[in-house]
Amino acid sequence: MTHEELEEAVPLYAAGALERTERQALEAHLLSGCVSCHTALKEFQSVAAILPFGLSSTPPPRTLKAKIMAARTPAAIAEDAPEKTEPKPSLEPGEWMNHLFPPESASSSWSFGWVLGFAAVAVVTVGAYLAWTSYTQNVTGSAAVQQLQAASEDQTKKVAALQQQLEERDRTIAQIKEELQQRTADSTELKDQLIQRDAELEDLKFQFASRGGTAPAPRGPEDELAALLRVPNAKAVSLNGSDMARQASGMLVYDARTKKAWLYAMNLPECPYGTTYQLWAINDKPVSVGTFHMDSGDTAHLLVGRVAEFSKAKKFAVSLEPSGGRPTPTGPIYLVSQS
Repeated sequence: MTHEELEEAVPLYAAGALERTERQALEAHLLSGCVSCHTALKEFQSVAAILPFGLSSTPPPRTLKAKIMAARTPAAIAEDAPEKTEPKPSLEPGEWMNHLFPPESASSSWSFGWVLGFAAVAVVTVGAYLAWTSYTQNVTGSAAVQQLQAASEDQTKKVAALQQQLEERDRTIAQIKEELQQRTADSTELKDQLIQRDAELEDLKFQFASRGGTAPAPRGPEDELAALLRVPNAKAVSLNGSDMARQASGMLVYDARTKKAWLYAMNLPECPYGTTYQLWAINDKPVSVGTFHMDSGDTAHLLVGRVAEFSKAKKFAVSLEPSGGRPTPTGPIYLVSQS
């Protein structure tokens, strides 16, 4: 057998599980002085010595004692007397170890038990230390968690207080904004009333001058337009120049009291000979409001016309038509309002 095979047979030898030939070969190998095998055998024998302590005890049958006592008759004792046997040619398993390692005495067994007890006490001590350390860490961690929770509650209270302050400020700002809007509306209303009273005052002055015998100063269309622009309920519509006259523009102001419309046109080209500009109010079909002429050097013109249904008109436009105007637009568009 090789050394590896003999080394693998050491545990079986310690347990007494080797065949005779294998046992003899291993004993011869051990007697040759192999240190590694000696060491391994000693370790395995130490383990084999404590294996019985791991077995569970089984109570014997009740009839076992009676059978043993009945079998111990004088004849049986004589037959069981030990006969003189011849010496065995080989050592039984483990016998050679008595020569190499003397059997352990009772004191050695007691020492082994004391070592086991000391080891158990050491394990209990280490376990208690670990448990105490874990408990201390848990207590410390719990205290830290409680501190964090307290800090979090404080911060939550502060945030709630700040939110309440912000809400109060928002309500205050909203109230101030409402008051400003109300005051602005009141101011606008007062301004409109003032303008209305100013226009009425101008009319009263003109009427008073006409009744007093003194000829009133004549009011041109421009004066009427300026007075109309101060009236709050006057409606204004802007007109933009088309591709025919991009620089041109116009302002159409309507007075609902008199049903009159003032068109102030600017930067329109000069009317060619035999043509005129015509203003249209367009709803389902175009309706003529009036015509006007732009001469050479003119930059603006004021047209005053009457529009019965101004609010129904969807669009206003100025086209170039033959002199005298036409019932419907036939020429190019120069000014047009937004829809």
